[in-house]
Amino acid sequence: MTDATKNTSGNLIAAEKVEGTNVYNLQGDKLGTVDDIMIDKVSGKAIYAVMSFGGFLGIGEKSHPLPWSTLKYDESKGGYVVNLDKKMLEKAPTYDRTGDFVWTPDYGRSVDKYYGAPTYWM
Repeated sequence: MTDATKNTSGNLIAAEKVEGTNVYNLQGDKLGTVDDIMIDKVSGKAIYAVMSFGGFLGIGEKSHPLPWSTLKYDESKGGYVVNLDKKMLEKAPTYDRTGDFVWTPDYGRSVDKYYGAPTYWM
């Protein structure tokens, strides 16, 4: 870890510190953890958080891209809160990170539409 990422505070956080952060629903139930962040190469803005959900000891987990706009950081929980429930996540767009998945603009639009988020994709 570099000195710059050790000293993040306020509204700034290093991407490596987001990885592993818990994601909760409005009722306080843990839904999963952030595994990765997808960032726009040009603007540098976070567009998606990739959350793992389900499974046991890493087996059967699914990767769910969540539009970054759906996440709200809650200091009291030390994690992110989303207005989702487990049933909605079970039907949400997923992908296998170990397979030959290729992210396309159409896939991104389908993710945004599912969550009712403004689309990043033109």
